[in-house]
Amino acid sequence: MDMAKFKGVFSALLTPYTADDKINGGSVKKIVDMNLEKGINGFYVGGSTGEGMLLTVEERKQLFKYTAEANGKRGTLIAHVGTINTNHAIEMAKYAEDCGYDAISAVAPFYYGFSYEAIKGYYDDIANSVNIPMIVYNFPNANGFKFDKERAEDMFKNKKFIGIKHTTSDLYALQQFKTMARNPIVYNGFDEMFVAGLSMGADGGIGSTYNFMPEKYVKIFNLFNEGNIKEAQKVQYEANGIIALLIKYGVFAMEKALLEEMGIEMNGCRKPFQELSLEGRKVCKQIIKTL
Repeated sequence: MDMAKFKGVFSALLTPYTADDKINGGSVKKIVDMNLEKGINGFYVGGSTGEGMLLTVEERKQLFKYTAEANGKRGTLIAHVGTINTNHAIEMAKYAEDCGYDAISAVAPFYYGFSYEAIKGYYDDIANSVNIPMIVYNFPNANGFKFDKERAEDMFKNKKFIGIKHTTSDLYALQQFKTMARNPIVYNGFDEMFVAGLSMGADGGIGSTYNFMPEKYVKIFNLFNEGNIKEAQKVQYEANGIIALLIKYGVFAMEKALLEEMGIEMNGCRKPFQELSLEGRKVCKQIIKTL
């Protein structure tokens, strides 16, 4: 397998809607085209940023289809199929494979406090249902599952597993994953810590703010790999100044409003997310002027 295609900078794709709350295929194409033109290596589709848990299975499959058509084999595609229902996850994984995705990913099942054995079984069932590889979505704040090197070594005995999306501030754990026998691809998950994640061995990053300012993260990645850490830090600080404003008013709503300022129809987030305030929209207009 060509592992090189899984390294680099991947946008966690936002999900745009039409005015009547359907998946907006035209806007998906605009986001994909803009990101690829600015150097993004691929897309992580239907995850937290994509409001995956607020979409139906059919909507998630539709999003996979629109993204694959827009991408046209230009970038690497990872479909997030995680959900609490294993059969639904398998259905989406098979569909993503049929659409030409390069890999699938899944967050651990949540709510019921499943045992490790149950979670491992869930991952194996999904991974073994398709012929494309699995990337574990390590997001303990969302599911309470402690995924450490010991468990990863056990889970990665299944050769279908090739990587980890590491969405936690525990960068020691990130570094430990890179010492595993399988040497998995590891993605930094928190946008505001991209440089730090790279310094601890991450092979790239997957992030939501990449959607509207992809050039900053591509620049950080390239500067870091050139050994120009100070300049990479400067760009990270620029991104973090914007991220601080997004956090104040609502990250996903702000990201979508910023894309609308760029001429891409998004129509906000699904409830129970709240609409962006008028003050937030004014701040978006100010942010756009700095990009």
